[in-house]
Amino acid sequence: MAQANDEISTVQEQEQRHERATRSKAVEFLTSHATEETAFTYEEEKAVLRRIDKRILVLVLWAYFFQQLDKSSLSYVSIFGLQEDANLVGLQYSWLGSILYLAQLVMQPLVALILVKLPTGKVLASAIFLWGSALAIMAACTDFPSLLGLRFVLGSFESCIAPCCVAITQMWWRRSEQTLRVSYWNAMNGLTSIIGSLLTYGLGHIHSNTLYRYQTIFMFCGLLTVVYSFLVFWLMPDSPMEAKCLSDREKFIATERLRANQMGISNQEWRWDHAREVILDFKTWCWFFSIITISIASGGISSFGSLIVKSFGFDSFQTILFNIPFGVIQILAILITGWLATWTQRKGLVIAGASVLPSAGAIMMLTVPRHNKGVLLFGYYLVSTMASITPLIYAWQAQNTAGDTKKKCTSGIVFIGMCAGNIIGPLLYSTEEAPLYRTGLIANLAMFVTVGTIAGLTPFYLMHLNKKHEKRRVELGKMGPVADMSMLNKDKRKETKAVELEDIRDQKVSVEQDNGLQDMTDLKNEDFVYVY
Repeated sequence: MAQANDEISTVQEQEQRHERATRSKAVEFLTSHATEETAFTYEEEKAVLRRIDKRILVLVLWAYFFQQLDKSSLSYVSIFGLQEDANLVGLQYSWLGSILYLAQLVMQPLVALILVKLPTGKVLASAIFLWGSALAIMAACTDFPSLLGLRFVLGSFESCIAPCCVAITQMWWRRSEQTLRVSYWNAMNGLTSIIGSLLTYGLGHIHSNTLYRYQTIFMFCGLLTVVYSFLVFWLMPDSPMEAKCLSDREKFIATERLRANQMGISNQEWRWDHAREVILDFKTWCWFFSIITISIASGGISSFGSLIVKSFGFDSFQTILFNIPFGVIQILAILITGWLATWTQRKGLVIAGASVLPSAGAIMMLTVPRHNKGVLLFGYYLVSTMASITPLIYAWQAQNTAGDTKKKCTSGIVFIGMCAGNIIGPLLYSTEEAPLYRTGLIANLAMFVTVGTIAGLTPFYLMHLNKKHEKRRVELGKMGPVADMSMLNKDKRKETKAVELEDIRDQKVSVEQDNGLQDMTDLKNEDFVYVY
């Protein structure tokens, strides 16, 4: 890996000249909109950020909510006799959980290409419409083959959601703002557990002579998602330069403020050299193995969580209600660790620390006698804190990757790992092992320890890359140590008061020569600073 990185470095100057010869859309936009009033204050930037949060973040939050609701509907209906109504035997229920992620895994390469070539907002809206339709149609399925087929279709369309959310986060927010935004939309998983449990509790009381209860739940959730897709299609812009909800000046500020990220914005041009670099980049595999380990654990709990709680000795409706605190704990864990990672700017350390609580919970569920319902339930709630690890990995890889094609491909690799883990996870559990589920819980414990170890070691490699970039800057006659402007918190940015742009001609030149808006990868851009 080190040799590959050295080879990349040797041709860096030539690649930079090529990059600068190819003007990105962001560069064209900024140079064409340059006026005497291009300098903007911190207060103006804050106002634009607030507008972005109110429009873009809210749309992303609920898109992720509906994806999680529709995906988790299988777990909700499992306690209402799905196995008996659809005549499921052996590992067939487990396969209904795994097949969705198998579909997502297969689709990830195509998703990466789609996100590079097509407008992100339209891709997101279309995906929501299609997976909502698939879930609504699933209400007509009454046997294993038809349920398996529709779950595969559901997973195929849902494969776009997380890569879209990551791409949108990279496109609209500074790196210092990205961790919390990723935490916000991932926290919707917890909100889904709360609202989904309440919806299921209510819909589960509906008795029909023509429909099974699981069919009613599938149909309701699917149609609700379809309605939301039209709202996303209408309101979600494809990039800051094309946002009709912003004035021309606000578009300029929204684009200009991202220069410090040194990541580019959106170029809609597939680059094979970027794709090759993803494979040769060692940190890609750090993210991959981190996400696959935590996804093995979360995949099993996601599919079997309700059955595990029911095995403590609760009835179906009690099980639903006890899943509500599970969601609340997930939300709190995600938001607290997201805040900690933003405040400390040490994601590896926070992830390693976050792996301790679910490890303790898994040990409790493996060792506490079954008659101690309260202690077992407490252990289950500790395991739920693992939800905080996944968004930190998403944010970590997003903040440390630059170049439009490379960003999409790296996200694709990460989500392949996520899908693979979620395929494996449910298969480590079996209804025949009820009520102990020892195989699955032991595997989960091993995964929590592994992800903590990887997260603790990865920062040392990122420090090595920063030292290489610093050495390269010195060789090019630039300043060696540099401040990472994209990671300044709001108080530090407020002290500067304004973006200093003294005259328009010089500002145009700086935009065109600035690596921050060129379609350059992080390994080739010596100005890129890695986040630990």
